[in-house]
Amino acid sequence: MEQKQLDIYRQRLLAEKEELASLMEDSAESAKPVTLDQTMVGRVSRIDAIQQQEMALASARRRAQRGVMIDQALARAESGDYGYCVSCDEEISPRRLDLDPAIPICIQCAGT
Repeated sequence: MEQKQLDIYRQRLLAEKEELASLMEDSAESAKPVTLDQTMVGRVSRIDAIQQQEMALASARRRAQRGVMIDQALARAESGDYGYCVSCDEEISPRRLDLDPAIPICIQCAGT
């Protein structure tokens, strides 16, 4: 892979990592435990708050998983393995990397 293209992918990965960190920081308040004080909110409001908390926690887990994928892709870029499938060691199509620069496997391995 050309150094120029690798730099473009690296910049996209770093930008996404920064965006994820910002989103995680902004949504930290939503993931806090729900207060069960019945004098403050009614039962339906508590159920709604718990549901929103669960959705926030699920989003936080997805963001954390994506962060791991990005970190792994950046590590592959540093080691010189970026752009090669972690399963079969074949080159990953540039079109596939254009869609998702953190993708670790080629289209053939993704289909199996």
